[in-house]
Amino acid sequence: KQQPNFAPTGLLAREANTVAVPGPGAAPVVLRYHEPPDARRPPASADWRLFAFKDGGGGGGGGGDDADEDAADPRDVVALGARSCWLVGREAAVADLKVAHPSCSKQHAVVQFRHRPAGAGARGSGVVRPYLIDLESANGTWLNGERVEAGRYVELMNGDVVRFGLSRREYVVMLAPREVGRKD
Repeated sequence: KQQPNFAPTGLLAREANTVAVPGPGAAPVVLRYHEPPDARRPPASADWRLFAFKDGGGGGGGGGDDADEDAADPRDVVALGARSCWLVGREAAVADLKVAHPSCSKQHAVVQFRHRPAGAGARGSGVVRPYLIDLESANGTWLNGERVEAGRYVELMNGDVVRFGLSRREYVVMLAPREVGRKD
C-alpha cells in the first residue's frame, strides 16, 4: 500500500502569490518572491533613497546598449521608505521599480527591508536594513561591480551602486543625511 505524502507542494503559496492582470484574456502573473517574516518598513528617521543614473553617473555619454531606455535624470529618485519591498523588473503589472532594458528579467530582483535584532548589550530592539536579492535572473544583478549570487540576500550600504542585467543604468543607494540639530 502506498503511504500518503504530506510534503508541501507549493501550490497554496503559488495561488496566494498570484496577481490578476486586468484586460481580456490576460493571464494571471505568479510572483517569484515572497517577503520573509522579518520584513519591515524602515522607520521615518532612516530616509533611504535610490538615485538612478545612466552611463555610470550623470546621464552623459552615448546611447550604446541602452538606446531603448529613456535617459535617466539625476533627479530620478525613489523614496525606498514608502514600503518594505521593491520588486524590480520589466513586468509592469507587478514591478514596483520598472526597468526597460531587454536584458532584465520580468521579475529581476528585490530590494527588501529586513529587521535585524540588536546585538548583545545593545540598546533598542534592533534595526531595519535594506537588502538586495537577485531572483535568479538570466543576466544577473551587480552590486559595486560584482555579480550578486542569485537567491541570496546581500545587505545594502549607504553609497552602494546597483546595476540590473546588462543595462548601463546605475542605481545609487543613499541614506539621506540627518538635519542639523534634529534629535532622534
